[in-house]
This record gives sequence, C-alpha cells and structure tokens, in this order.
Amino acid sequence: MSVQYGQHLEGTTEIKPRALKIAIAGKGGVGKTTVTSLLAGHYAAQGRDVLAIDADPSPCLGAALGFPNQKLDKLLPLSEMEDLIAERTGTAKDGESGGFFKLNPRVGDLPDRLSQIHNGVRLLLLGAVQQGGLGCFCPASTLLQQLVRHIMLARDEVILLDLYAGVEHLGRSTADSVDVMLVVAEPTLRSLQIVAQITKLASDIGITNLLLVGNKVDSDADLRFIEDRLPSMPICGFLGNSKLAVHADRSGEPLYGLDGNLASSIAVIAAAAEETCRDQLPAAIELDPSSRIHR
Repeated sequence: MSVQYGQHLEGTTEIKPRALKIAIAGKGGVGKTTVTSLLAGHYAAQGRDVLAIDADPSPCLGAALGFPNQKLDKLLPLSEMEDLIAERTGTAKDGESGGFFKLNPRVGDLPDRLSQIHNGVRLLLLGAVQQGGLGCFCPASTLLQQLVRHIMLARDEVILLDLYAGVEHLGRSTADSVDVMLVVAEPTLRSLQIVAQITKLASDIGITNLLLVGNKVDSDADLRFIEDRLPSMPICGFLGNSKLAVHADRSGEPLYGLDGNLASSIAVIAAAAEETCRDQLPAAIELDPSSRIHR
C-alpha cells in the first residue's frame, strides 16, 4: 500500500510516496523504541528516505537500529550543544542573555548536519531540556521546538519521532504537526492508564489521528486485556515478545532484519498508519489471529 501512497511526479507515471510524519508515544519501557526501529527498517527496505528522531534524554534508538559505535560516537543530543544553542538563539553560552533571545532561530541545516546515516536510516538525537516545568520557555527548548516544527513541516521524508517516556512531551506541543500518533501499550494496567492520559492530552492540542499498538502480546488473554479496557481506541496491530530480541541487543544487529514475524506485523501497522493519513480514521482493525500474535 505504502509504495502507491503519494503523488505523481510531473511528466512521468512514476509515483512518489508522500512525506509521512509518525510520532510514537507511550509509557516508558513499553517498547516505543522497538516499534520505531521496526518502522524505520520497514520503510528503509522499501527504499523510502527515513529520518528517525530520538527525543529521549537517554537515547537508545541508534543501538536498536544497528548503528555502529563509530557513528554513534559522532552523535550528540542537540539539547547538550551549548555553543550551537547560543549561536542560533543569540544568547551567551552560559545562558545569560538579559532575558532576550531569538524565538525563530535558523534550523534548516541542522537535520543533515547533526545526523548520521546507517542502512538507509538517518538518525538525529534531540535530547531533553533539563529544566523543570511544562512549557519551558528558554533558548534550548525554543531551538528544539523550532527544529521539530521545521522537520514536521518542511522535510519530505518518512519522519519517525520516538518521543520521551510518559506524556510530558505533549504538554510542550512537540508533536503537534504529525500525521498520526502511534501509542504503544503492553498488557498492564499502568500502561493502559498512560494511554488514556496521552489520548486526552493529544486531543487537547489537536491530534486526532491516534492508533494503538499492542506490544508484548503473547496470548489471547493479553489481547483481551487490552481490547476490553480500551474498547474505543483504534488498534492497528500487535507485536509479540521476540526470542531474538536479546540476540539483537547483544550483537548490535537491528531486530527488523532478524525476526520475520515482527517484520510482518510492523508492515500491518505501517499500512494502518498510512491509511489513517487518508483522513479515514479506521475502526479497530481486526487481524487474523495467526498473524497478530506471535509466540
């Protein structure tokens, strides 16, 4: 489906896949990074240009994508680049600016300048502003928000935004331009409570395209636990625990290329996300039981 989802190039019958902006949210530890890395592998395998953004203060998306250490060592979260923040916002390196700084700093060159590419995936680290309170209004947060806004509006790629654990990021509206938000949940009560919180906050800032991804679903009981407690949440697919996850973590190989079951499941999830971007928020997608639960 996704290879036909796009726009015709002028003067040719070739179909260019449209840009796609997906945010991945959920409680810490539910598998957001796993879902993001699988989606990145899926789209890269299709020949799509992929920009994966790690917004966690303790980034691990690069390892999940199989980036070698020599490339990971070249990556630094933007929030830790004091010289760059000072340069772009017009402040002193120590943050002293008399209360004045640029609200629209130049960011267009940063995605390419600060990222690394491996196996067809471009990786960018955002980090987090270490300052208390929602809606932090400071040079660092202003630069990060401006960069995310630029990426969501101007980049012509598949954008995958791996958001920080919990729901704090939504308070800062860092995901207000995404096409669809995938909310990852495992079959635990606390995880599903966070889903409800994310849904409300997303609605408050205008995000209406939300789909649930069930992770660590290994039995019919796990499946029913999620479906019974979130009956009105559109579900786009389920991922089971993979026996190859430990091997991938130890070897540094991306899980997408190791586990065929997960690759098949993430293809279903990606198709649902793209269908949602057609302005048709689907009802819960009923999958064949043999394809949605992998032991």
